[in-house]
Amino acid sequence: MEAPVAGLPAAERCLVMGVINVTPDSFSDGGAFIDADSAIKHGRKLLAAGADLLDVGGESTRPGAQRVPVDEEIRRVLPVVRELAAEGAVISIDTMRATTAEAALAAGARLVNDVSGGVADPGLPKLVADAAVPYVVMHWRGHSARMQEHAVYTDVVREVYDELRERLDAVVAAGVDPKRVILDPGLGFAKTAEHNWTLIARLRELHALGRPLLVGASRKSFLGRLLGEDSPRPVSDRDDATLAVTALVAAAGAWAVRVHDVRPNADAVRVAAAVTAAGRPS
Repeated sequence: MEAPVAGLPAAERCLVMGVINVTPDSFSDGGAFIDADSAIKHGRKLLAAGADLLDVGGESTRPGAQRVPVDEEIRRVLPVVRELAAEGAVISIDTMRATTAEAALAAGARLVNDVSGGVADPGLPKLVADAAVPYVVMHWRGHSARMQEHAVYTDVVREVYDELRERLDAVVAAGVDPKRVILDPGLGFAKTAEHNWTLIARLRELHALGRPLLVGASRKSFLGRLLGEDSPRPVSDRDDATLAVTALVAAAGAWAVRVHDVRPNADAVRVAAAVTAAGRPS
């Protein structure tokens, strides 16, 4: 299992991060939890189902998504973060903006999940460094509106590895404690389905970066394309495939998985942990 992340509980198994999209346009559940009350209730249900962490976001990063004003992003997430954190949940704020992250951390969030890896807002790594909180740095090649134009690789694992190494070095140079950094290969972000499958198959190679790995495959389009015949399987019918990926990456040593349907994935990481433990020499 990955080394523990400074500022978070030690991970004795792969952790489960439940998703709360406080957005009208996220690919999976956009609009379902757009008001604070419904998002808070959903967060409680995710915790009851076994979530270790909750990832709250107010800006969709699905392919083709347009950015929202920062004031609107903060308006969406702040009451959700504040209430769930006050109830004892470990909250991750899913944002690319230092202003949003600062507000969320003040409201009780305990880690920052930045899909741009510190590129979209150069002030975000410094904010994280000053706040001394864990920081998820994802592999990223551009904003959602045009990111798929950059899905060109010769060896996707080697290039993702090298680019994550560059981002790790950059955020550490900005003052972030390397022991607080979590890396994410960015499945679906400037990646084709083939790239995603290759990264999953060779995930262990990314452990050489020396930091815990977060994997977010839940309900993504590459699963729908695999399962569909004439057309991709609907988003609402991809949870079983998500579960399979969770078991595979947990067995490969992922620190956490980011998922929409928590309970079966919480079961899967425990099964993976039991199999891994049974395979160790006595």
